[in-house]
Amino acid sequence: MNPATATRPPAVAGMFYPGDPASLRDDLLTCLTAVACPRSGSPGTQGGAAPSFHSGLLKAIIVPHAGYIYSGGTAGHAYALLAPLAARIRRVVLLGPCHRVSVRGLAAPSATAFATPLGSIALDRAALDALADLPQVVVSDAAHAEEHSLEVQLPFLQTVLGEFELVPLAVGDASAEEVAAVLDRLWGGPETLIVISSDLSHFHSYREAQSIDNATVAHILALDPLTSFDQACGALPINGLLAVGRRRGLRIERVAQCNSGDTAGDKGRVVGYASFALFEPEAESDTLGPALLVRARNAIAARLKQPTQAEPDHPALSQPGATFVTLMQDGQLRGCIGSLEAHRALDDDVRANAVAAAFSDPRFPPLTLAELPHTRVEVSLLSAPQPMKFSSEADALRQLRPHVDGVILIAGQRRSTFLPQVWEQLPEPRLFMAHLKQKAGLPADWWSSEVELQRYEVQKWKEATIR
Repeated sequence: MNPATATRPPAVAGMFYPGDPASLRDDLLTCLTAVACPRSGSPGTQGGAAPSFHSGLLKAIIVPHAGYIYSGGTAGHAYALLAPLAARIRRVVLLGPCHRVSVRGLAAPSATAFATPLGSIALDRAALDALADLPQVVVSDAAHAEEHSLEVQLPFLQTVLGEFELVPLAVGDASAEEVAAVLDRLWGGPETLIVISSDLSHFHSYREAQSIDNATVAHILALDPLTSFDQACGALPINGLLAVGRRRGLRIERVAQCNSGDTAGDKGRVVGYASFALFEPEAESDTLGPALLVRARNAIAARLKQPTQAEPDHPALSQPGATFVTLMQDGQLRGCIGSLEAHRALDDDVRANAVAAAFSDPRFPPLTLAELPHTRVEVSLLSAPQPMKFSSEADALRQLRPHVDGVILIAGQRRSTFLPQVWEQLPEPRLFMAHLKQKAGLPADWWSSEVELQRYEVQKWKEATIR
């Protein structure tokens, strides 16, 4: 392989996931919007205690790597968390176990890009070259040529993040500290995401697998190292991440869990799957929220010819982004205007929406100078809207995730949206949908087979106190 021009082609397209781009996009949409496995009363299925995801910077995920019909929904639950972060994640460090080639240490490729049916992903060659002095890192194209544990993650990443650079490493025989040293070297800041690829137990009966996997999940949630490949085929990269997590004070939550007996396999010999999200402490969390809040307030203050504050910089501000700016007074709405799709730089979008919320919301008179000190600014950063698939209104209501989904309703020329925050006032899906229809100028009990629904998630920040 000539490293100056080499692109690693897809090796398992058409096997682990569709090789046709249109079919692949359909499967990814299904995975990213998957409904959790039915609750059986067992902690071994998806569901269980709902993750909170309230604070800290989402820094790493652990996701399974079987065929999409088996584990795609479990992985999709974790990847859906990344969609609101696409503006800030510019590099992905991806580690998975070697399945076909024996390697001592961690194998880096010599390629300059990895390809999938959705296109090519550029590798961060500078980052890979900077690992050359670590004795546990070797160059092995053979380790990557047919390895599925890394490849199956790439279409998910392309879909939720768009453009990014990739640092792929296939993990062979390596200690937790050797893996941790590589992760520390590549850790970076908010622009870098860590992805660990691993399934759980293999080829036990359904109930036996549940018992083994529940114990494994408990170890991972406690940041305790795994001791056996029977617990997880990616035990070595998982242990490296857990070692870094203990040192850096990361918080971990289970996102989803099931096995192949819950999805597309029989219950005689199953493979276990789980996904996790790891968060850096609040003190190290993203500074994007404060940067957006001060820009929103400054835009309003400048329109009222008032002094403005110093504005902290952030690399995401120059990237396209979609925001909503909400103004509150004494717990009551005073204005809310936003963008549903990213069509301009995030810096420009939040300023424009702040001014519009203050002075152009048709439901309220323009904000006055006297009101400004008593007005609290809130900013929501939206992920890219994803279309929902449903057969009826009842089916759509079953798929909605209260307090997670923002929803866009499209009916001919009519269009309306509710941010996820609206669930606080309308916590029941049927009520939420009825009010969303009314906002579009439709009767609460109206429905049509032509209705389109899209959903999105948000990161949201609000000023702590009214100034």
